[in-house]
Parts: sequence; structure tokens; C-alpha cells
Amino acid sequence: MGARITLVRGDITAQDVDAVVNAANSSLLGGGGVDGAIHRAGGPEILAACRELRATTLPDGLPTGQAVATTAGNLAARHVIHTVGPVYAKREDRSGLLASAYRESLRVADEVGARTVAFPAISAGVYGWPMDDAARLAVETVGSTRTAVEEARFVLFGDEAYDAFTRAEQALG
Repeated sequence: MGARITLVRGDITAQDVDAVVNAANSSLLGGGGVDGAIHRAGGPEILAACRELRATTLPDGLPTGQAVATTAGNLAARHVIHTVGPVYAKREDRSGLLASAYRESLRVADEVGARTVAFPAISAGVYGWPMDDAARLAVETVGSTRTAVEEARFVLFGDEAYDAFTRAEQALG
């Protein structure tokens, strides 16, 4: 059964959940947007854990569509699940990779025992994915993925994202 989907406007770093999903880049070493905010708010423990992953199991970085968990450092959450969404391309359908980022995040959440997970709008920021399509893919994928996660909370920054996810959720029924 899929997780119950909830939508909130707000700051993903302030969510009191078991796991926060980070829209990371493949280096796992921080960046802009959600990634930078999570690293700043979580403190140096997250970066140290990511560096350890790069030194051991992920020497080439985290592939697009995959996910991995680390400590959440100073965040209220217990875990950060890092996932790499695809960069949007008009001439190539990469929607399978975006769906995979959500599915793999839920798989990792199940592995670490997370029952509440906060998601950003993966790939809808600097990676250029059109917001309405990003929202549709996110809601459809999370809603149809078998998981022990009870609540998948989409934490949306700004009206455009919140409105797009609201439309996607209503369309799903």
C-alpha cells in the first residue's frame, strides 16, 4: 500500500519526521537549493557521512535515480535520504529516472524504518523540470509505490509548487 500523501508549505529542514529527502547532486557534497539548506541546517555530520560514502561505497558519486541514507545531524529528523533527480531535457524522456528517485527514496526509508518522510519537489528547481509535470510524477509515484512509510509529506517552498502539487493530488483522486 502507498503512503498517505500530505502537502505543506514550508521549510523542509524544519520538519519533524523520521527522514528528510535531500534533492542532492551526485557528488553528495552539498550544493544549492534544498541540498545546501539541508547541509547548512544539519551541520557538519551530514557532510562527514557523505564524504565517508564517497570514500567507501560510492567513489564515483550517487547515480541519478538512486538513493542513500545518512545521519540527519542537527535536523529534527533521524535520517537524510539523499537522492539524485535528473536534469530536465526536452528532447529526452527522463521521467523514469525521476520516478526512480522517489521509489528508491521510499525503499531506503523502509530500510531505515522511517514511517514519516518529507520530500521536496525533486528536479523542479535548478534541474529545470516543469513544476506541473514534476508534481504529477511525484504524487503518482509515491502514491503507487508499496512501502511501510505511513506519511509522505511533500514540503513545498512557494505558491507555484504548492499549487502544482495540490492539482496533482486532486487529479489522482
